[in-house]
Amino acid sequence: MTITHISVRGARQHNLRDINVRIPRNTLTVVTGLSGSGKSSLAFDTIYAEGQRRYVETLSAYARQFLDQIERPDVDSIEGLSPAISIEQKTTSRSPRSTVGTITEIYDYLRLLYASVGTPHCPNCGRPITRQTAEQIVQRILQLGNGERVTVMAPVVRGRKGEFKDLLDQLDQQGFRARIDGEIVDLSEPPALDKRKNHAIEAIVDRILLKTAGEEAGTKPGAPSLAQPRVGKQEPHSGKPSVEMRLEAAITKALQLANGLVLVGFANGEEQIFSSSMACPTAVSTCLNSSLAASVLTPHLVPARNATGSAPSTISTRQKSSPTGPSPCSTAVSDPAPHHNTCCD
Repeated sequence: MTITHISVRGARQHNLRDINVRIPRNTLTVVTGLSGSGKSSLAFDTIYAEGQRRYVETLSAYARQFLDQIERPDVDSIEGLSPAISIEQKTTSRSPRSTVGTITEIYDYLRLLYASVGTPHCPNCGRPITRQTAEQIVQRILQLGNGERVTVMAPVVRGRKGEFKDLLDQLDQQGFRARIDGEIVDLSEPPALDKRKNHAIEAIVDRILLKTAGEEAGTKPGAPSLAQPRVGKQEPHSGKPSVEMRLEAAITKALQLANGLVLVGFANGEEQIFSSSMACPTAVSTCLNSSLAASVLTPHLVPARNATGSAPSTISTRQKSSPTGPSPCSTAVSDPAPHHNTCCD
């Protein structure tokens, strides 16, 4: 049976005179009265004190030794009471954004809870974002780029500062070319990168012509397949067209290089990022962010005031009130990184 009320019987704490009270649960209840009428005696010294005492009793003997012992309030019985928290009546913070959750620090536990059991959803179509296999990514690329030449890249560096000399040497030794900050370069003579600026480095894994079913796959002259000899399902009895096998080999290699991410460039100049970790399962034609990858939910993605977990249209209080425009610390997030556009339930 669902408990709907907190029932207090025979409360005699301080100036209370053997009163009985029924307080509805899951509602906001305000206790009012004249000064000295027993508001605090009922709310803090009776109800809260009993809830806190019951909570402490559930802890181990080792944990209880570090906590103050709370005496049982002078009351006959209290039913329907859960472990409770309370806030002092005086103002504890000058921040206009302080809430019950931040003041009591229960917000930190809520962040952990939502990150642990929450389900990320696509902000456009509203469907749950799920993990994808390399084969599922291949099928979505075939739907989007059928008949086009696609470039499969591994985004090994995304918006990070550094020179990345060792990384570029490793990619060169494996036979890859790379696109650095939007320009395709030969890694035998890599450019010098400014270690104080953010860079984007994508290893070019393969370029593949996605032909229709029944046609033989083609490649660009002078652009050998880098993925086929290393990775792939080249069994003669696999039943897959050669272009699909080659694409899956390239996708698998890119996922290995970029820790579960692959960037695919199409002939029309558009690029889509896919993830083996989290991605919207909706068809590309029906969801603009269907190929948008999403990082696994973590506590820092939950708070609305955290730029990492904010939507691109989020504007801070300071930006709204500033007559000269947003300050550097209050600029809304506009980088289309995966986790910036993900919401959860």
